[in-house]
Amino acid sequence: MAIKLVIVSGTVFGAAEDVAHHAAQVLTAAGLNVSYKPRISYSELVALEPEALLFVTSTTGMGELPENLQPLVNALRDQPPQWAGLLGAVIGLGDACYGEDFCAGGEAIRELYAELGIVELQEMLRLDASETVTPESDAEPWLAELAACLAV
Repeated sequence: MAIKLVIVSGTVFGAAEDVAHHAAQVLTAAGLNVSYKPRISYSELVALEPEALLFVTSTTGMGELPENLQPLVNALRDQPPQWAGLLGAVIGLGDACYGEDFCAGGEAIRELYAELGIVELQEMLRLDASETVTPESDAEPWLAELAACLAV
């Protein structure tokens, strides 16, 4: 039985959503049981009973999470599910021109994982908008590694 992976995305202009959608296709093709719903709510996410999470998020403002992801993250902090030991991974999108704030949204999700006891499977993928115009395909080697980590 394939592991149940839920993909969550937070985006400002749509790039993270595009990467998340592509990740869902790639990981489904690799044999994983993938659920992806843009703008998923806390209750929807918890009801899916994920065995693994993949957050795909951009960074906005002064290193904050996108507005569409903030309510979910706040709810996870306010009502933490019993996810200690759950597997997780993060794809952060940003622009290295912003220095310390580069992929800060992804770093915020890594902090959330630590608070919830979620175990990161591999190093966060940092997609730099100043270096690429094809973040979906740039993520494919990393996604292949993730699929291999989740294969049972």
